[in-house]
Amino acid sequence: MTVHFVGAGPGAADLLTLRAVNLLRAADVVVYAGTYLDAEVLSHCRSEARLVDTQDLDLDQITDELVGGHEAGLEVVRLCSGDPSLYSAVHEQARRLDAAGVTWDVTPGVPAYAAAAAVVGAELTVPELVQSVVLTRTQARSTAMPEGESLAAFAAINATLCLHLAITRTRVLAAELAEHYGADCPVVVVASASRPDQLVLRGTLADIADAVEDAGLRQAAVILVGRALAPDVRAGESYLYAPTRDRTAKRRP
Repeated sequence: MTVHFVGAGPGAADLLTLRAVNLLRAADVVVYAGTYLDAEVLSHCRSEARLVDTQDLDLDQITDELVGGHEAGLEVVRLCSGDPSLYSAVHEQARRLDAAGVTWDVTPGVPAYAAAAAVVGAELTVPELVQSVVLTRTQARSTAMPEGESLAAFAAINATLCLHLAITRTRVLAAELAEHYGADCPVVVVASASRPDQLVLRGTLADIADAVEDAGLRQAAVILVGRALAPDVRAGESYLYAPTRDRTAKRRP
């Protein structure tokens, strides 16, 4: 049997991949991150499946659930919020499964930053304005950031910045980012993207902290920063679709 790490997407039950839905329908045990999921996501599970919420479990307890299900010959799904490639602790869990001789695989999901951008209809890479996206977080009561991965270092390149796990430090980070992006730089905060309680806040680095504090946001929010987020952004257009591009050139085999 294989333990399946499955990306649940940003929370909405209809934003899972077909593969994710099929794995949930076949699962005997589903170990899920309840903090960030709409309960409707679990409607894809069979009624007889055992559902384990990890909100109050540590990493070893979670691993025990995965290994125990595997050893019992059961189909086990570890349901991660967003996409497992970002802030999902898959690395730590997979290392423990390897040590226990348990096979595993990963099914990707819609990442939270992509859902947030979709909510406001924003392309994060606008031609001739910004062509890079930085996915990062800040440190508060969390794992230390590696040396060299400072917010200032990322901000200095003026890429579109997608901040996860940072909503409680909005005021501090906005002041720091304003030194590089300018206080008038557009900011979008999307809380619980795609879920029924979704909330969107628009502002600038000068005033977004006030909006976040007024809304009482404490978790499940993504902060997007950059000039591409302006509602009326105007910049260049993609060369790929330009009428002046030569489309008669022979394609490579």
